[in-house]
Amino acid sequence: MQDHFYLLSEQLFGKLYQDEILLCHFEGEASDFIRFNHNKVRQAGNVIQQTLSINLIKGNKQTSGHCELSGLIDNDLSLSTQILGSLRKQLDLLPEDPYLNYSQEINNSENNHLNALPETGEMLEQIQSSADNLDLVGILANGTLYSGFTSSTGQRNWHSSKTFNFDWSCYHQTDKAVKKNYYGFEWKNTRLSTIMDETKEQLDILKTTPRKITPREYRVYLAPGALNEILAMMSWGGFGLKSHRTSQTPLIKMVTENQLLNPAITLTEENNRGLAAGFTGAGFVLPNNVELISNGHYKNTLANARSAKEYNQIVNCDHETPRSLNMSAGNIQNSELLNKLDTGIYINNLWYCNYSDHNNCKITGMTRFACYWVEKGELQAPVNVMRFDDTIYNMLGSNLVGLSAEKELLFDPGTYHKRSTSSTSLPGAIVDNFKLTL
Repeated sequence: MQDHFYLLSEQLFGKLYQDEILLCHFEGEASDFIRFNHNKVRQAGNVIQQTLSINLIKGNKQTSGHCELSGLIDNDLSLSTQILGSLRKQLDLLPEDPYLNYSQEINNSENNHLNALPETGEMLEQIQSSADNLDLVGILANGTLYSGFTSSTGQRNWHSSKTFNFDWSCYHQTDKAVKKNYYGFEWKNTRLSTIMDETKEQLDILKTTPRKITPREYRVYLAPGALNEILAMMSWGGFGLKSHRTSQTPLIKMVTENQLLNPAITLTEENNRGLAAGFTGAGFVLPNNVELISNGHYKNTLANARSAKEYNQIVNCDHETPRSLNMSAGNIQNSELLNKLDTGIYINNLWYCNYSDHNNCKITGMTRFACYWVEKGELQAPVNVMRFDDTIYNMLGSNLVGLSAEKELLFDPGTYHKRSTSSTSLPGAIVDNFKLTL
């Protein structure tokens, strides 16, 4: 794919007029997908796709288009040349763009994270063997993702990563199920077996009589999967430069009223993680790390090319939402989590999250899958579905007891248009006075 993209770019550059600049952005993948139901393969397929986006610039005007590539140079050149001609006609009719911003420095790069992974068939055999007779439902994706950038000014950037993503749940009955994930750059049969054993242990607890609890405040443990749902909402406008300058960020109080989170909270955008490309569609090479919150204090925003131009800042992202978020770990060992929780609720997953009070960063949502009542450090019984409603300033601020020392790297399992390259690296969190409302 890399050679094809570079060759196609060079041939397009040769068709430019003297006063034109062309930026080419490439996204591609070669992925296997396996869908499971009752631990049996219900659907299997392979996706190979390549998308070219081109941005034609003349003076302070720009316009863009995109097309799906076939991988055949003559076909792809003919199609992209037609698009170039259409863009050229559009350009004369457009006004100047005051926020046009693209990399005018040549920063070439090439990063290939292509660790050896087993064939998808081998993964399939291990999954079915480890899951045994479990009622497993899920999707396995395995393959390579590609990103590229070229410009007629001479810049070339390439990134590829070979990863797998197995997202599944095991069902007991009614609304009782255990949700698990296994992602990464390296497949280990022993790790999968360990996760499946944990799944079976949690399913055994789900078979006991559920405990009905009343709405009030509880001490809870938010597993990394649950904490990820809360941070996803917090990131929805929370860190974008544009949302801050227009006072639309849900974290506005951290900026205007010096509201703080717990000193244990440090959030960083890790652009060097290896899953997502380290450059933008406008050719800007990203810093390795952007510290967003440091020891509870708001520190930096994420600025894309247009916002950076508008507010005279440095570009440090492609889109103003974290895609490689990292939270620093705490000091509670996993073996101590239940004892530290003592009596309360172990929350594995949350869903249907949304803001109930945007300006106060107050989030509501539902517990999901395997959530347990814990008493004196022992898992006792499953808990029926409950709704929570609380603020970030409580959950990750005044009511935060501590964070786990071990973290999980969670890949976004989304496959809209293509496999997602977003991920988070998070610990779990013990929180006091967590508000359950119904």
